[in-house]
Amino acid sequence: MTMACQKDTDDTAQTNAADVLYTMPEESELHEGTWLQWPHHYQYGLAYRNSLDATWVAMTKALVTSENVHIIAYNQTEKDRIIALLTNEAVALANVDFKIYKTDDTWVRDNGPIYARDNSGQLVIQDWGFNAWGNKTDEFSGLPIQSDHCDAIPSKIAADQGKTLVDLNAVMVNEGGSVEIDGHGALMACKSSILNNNRNPGMTQSQVEAIFKTYLGVTNFIWLDGQAGLDLTDQHIDGFARFGNSETIVTMAENDLLDYDVKPTDITKLYAAKNKNGNAYTFVNVPLTQQNVVTTDGTDLGYKGSYVNYYIANTKVLVPNYNDPNDAVANAIIQSLYPSRTVVGIDVRNLYANGGMVHCVTQQQPAE
Repeated sequence: MTMACQKDTDDTAQTNAADVLYTMPEESELHEGTWLQWPHHYQYGLAYRNSLDATWVAMTKALVTSENVHIIAYNQTEKDRIIALLTNEAVALANVDFKIYKTDDTWVRDNGPIYARDNSGQLVIQDWGFNAWGNKTDEFSGLPIQSDHCDAIPSKIAADQGKTLVDLNAVMVNEGGSVEIDGHGALMACKSSILNNNRNPGMTQSQVEAIFKTYLGVTNFIWLDGQAGLDLTDQHIDGFARFGNSETIVTMAENDLLDYDVKPTDITKLYAAKNKNGNAYTFVNVPLTQQNVVTTDGTDLGYKGSYVNYYIANTKVLVPNYNDPNDAVANAIIQSLYPSRTVVGIDVRNLYANGGMVHCVTQQQPAE
């Protein structure tokens, strides 16, 4: 890609409509379907896989009445096992299909296809670089987390679907959970998960903004600093702040944001955010869990759970739940934001032990 260099600045990059080649549809727009990468035992063992099956079954069961569900299975044996799991839970399979691709992990939001429209309105698949959140190492083995299989998923889907592949691997490393877009020109992100030498060494903010402008169609940037090294992702934005719509940001009250390890300076920046028209956002605050999250085997994780990492499907909104009194409170708040959809609580306690929730393991495919 040829791109003119721009001066590195904290100011928003200048808008030039000619720079926009692609536009990413917002999550609440009509879907053709949802992609899931089903957990398997080939990387982290049987206990890991078995602890997560129920969450994937619940997501599939909720989604099949909303849209198609595209399930990525590691191999034929895993596909057969998944079909048996779904059948045993009376999940209708009419709207379910399977792709057999090897994967390293389950985080399809980060490694999976990013669907965007070109300037003629055609849907394409963007394949951004993925390097396991900055070549992180596994906390148990001390070895680099494998990512080659997951990095190849977008190109495999594009080939199977006969869609144009926009190969951005050499342009930029970018996980889907790093960025929030409102569908009306705004993008919200933490610099720590993008402007980080473990992803994009030497890249400037202006260069990143020019790339996002070209490939996602955004012209208004809301940057938080984030915290490199805080977690596996270097603080993805979708754990604590989402666009409810072009005028609303869904997040938490200040005390909960502090409890969630968001820096005070970032809280100030978040609440000062303005949309592309220069108007302040309306903020809807969802609480953290009342108690620390405890997994189904009784392990106390030692920290509370976020409900902000929800997923918007055509007729459903999948909200992370934790067997906590605040599940009902959060579900009701989020339901009020999406009155034409039905909120479904998804038990993510065991998934949360591995660092993510519902949004992290889903990826939308927009309707044609």
